[in-house]
Amino acid sequence: MSELDIQQIKDLLPHRYPFLLIDRVVGYEPGKWAKAIKCVSANEPFFMGHFPQKPVMPGVLIVEAIAQTGAIALLTEENEDGSNGAGRIALFGGIKQARFREQVVPGDVLELTCNLTKRRGPVGVGEGEALVNGKLACRAEISFVLPEEELEA
Repeated sequence: MSELDIQQIKDLLPHRYPFLLIDRVVGYEPGKWAKAIKCVSANEPFFMGHFPQKPVMPGVLIVEAIAQTGAIALLTEENEDGSNGAGRIALFGGIKQARFREQVVPGDVLELTCNLTKRRGPVGVGEGEALVNGKLACRAEISFVLPEEELEA
């Protein structure tokens, strides 16, 4: 089971602060699945407005963290030439069946998983979840598209 540190994640994903929402990848199988963690800090910029008196991580950002975890599985897959997907961006195609069960607050560690379940050309589907202390915080199905062009440097 392979791991990726923050620099290796940044080599694959185009996201940067404050929108890079995974801190470490604790395992993955290219093209199949990935597991990551997000250490939720009281210093996250979204807590200034959501909500100052009782900070709660927005559900949409939890789903984004799941999607970034799925992007790791997708972008680590080897191409025919032996390269991976570094320099490409996986775009959201949709979110289905998103359910939120537990609030995520400062000090929590999100344990994120995403399994890629369907692929047809550049379009695919992943099933993901986020856990806090072993309890389900969120589950969602996400769809994505992987455009052919690379990001500009």
